[in-house]
Amino acid sequence: MSVIFQKPKSLADVQTHYCPGCTHGIIHRLVAEVIDEMNIEGTTVGISPVGCSVMAYEYFNCDMIEAPHGRAPAVATGVKRADPELFVFTYQGDGDLAAIGTSETIHAAARGENITVIFVNNTIYGMTGGQMAPTTIPGQITQTTPYGRDPKINGFPLKVCEIISQIDGTAFAQRVAVDSVPHIKEAKKAIRKAFENQKEKRGFSIVEVLSSCPTNWGMTPSEALKRIREEMIPYYPLGIFKDTDVWNK
Repeated sequence: MSVIFQKPKSLADVQTHYCPGCTHGIIHRLVAEVIDEMNIEGTTVGISPVGCSVMAYEYFNCDMIEAPHGRAPAVATGVKRADPELFVFTYQGDGDLAAIGTSETIHAAARGENITVIFVNNTIYGMTGGQMAPTTIPGQITQTTPYGRDPKINGFPLKVCEIISQIDGTAFAQRVAVDSVPHIKEAKKAIRKAFENQKEKRGFSIVEVLSSCPTNWGMTPSEALKRIREEMIPYYPLGIFKDTDVWNK
């Protein structure tokens, strides 16, 4: 009997700590499938910082490094510069990358570091109990915005792909989602593109993935996927924001 579907070799055969309906698991699988298909498991290093991704080192069968909160791009820079032939990726949430890690992310892009950043945007702080994040949408209720985010009080959300795409050192910036099969397929293509950019030494690549957080949103898994489609995608439109070869223009 032929095998038509199986777990990627680069994904550990363990239960995850993620809540039911959380789409981190889908994103993990997509990253692992790309690593398998490119046959780079032995030369890949992942960086997981603080947040829901804090235990990613238990889920990938490649070398992993734990970084302080927000510092994954800085750690990735060191790893990549120490051995430029390695494939280095960071796996970060919005509370990590777009808050305490804003500086590291922007300056890694400005330097054109040849790394891949997987940015999981679920518009809320997941691990710490559901506080407002830099990407929380106006009107969204969180533990720290019980009446909804008010831009006059809390400011506007950060649109990371739009910001990063304006930086000269950015080679690739795309926003995708994992709410449906067609979007999941597109997300995998974007992740594959970001890893291939490293092989071609094109510069900094970021893939922003719109993801769900049923627990902190107070929704069922199916309701959470619907929210991605009806609320998140209209505010954070999907698409490629930049695609260029920084060092060979």
